[in-house]
Amino acid sequence: MPFIDGMLAAVPDDDKAKFIEYAAAAAEVFKKHGALAVVENWGVNVPEGTLTSMPMAVKCQPGETVVFSWIVWPDRKTHESGWEKVMADPIMQTDKNPMPFDGKRMIYGQFETVVDA
Repeated sequence: MPFIDGMLAAVPDDDKAKFIEYAAAAAEVFKKHGALAVVENWGVNVPEGTLTSMPMAVKCQPGETVVFSWIVWPDRKTHESGWEKVMADPIMQTDKNPMPFDGKRMIYGQFETVVDA
């Protein structure tokens, strides 16, 4: 079964084009190291909750949009070996190629697929 990296981030609306460019370059790096797919989604209808919500989770500010992303790996072993190579790739070095959003507010995790219908 596939293994998934999932992420949420708040991206400044003014940096949407920069984000798309950054994400497209990163996607190539992930795919080069074993990812099957990289999917980036710009929020359209992401309501603010009263107890919990995606905007609350990433401390979304006015003028920012929630981005929901995932990376599909064939399995956990490929993820583990690929992730290490991805993080070593120069394109992913944030001191030289900063993310166009506040990475401290990004939330992420790894998930084992249990249903794929």
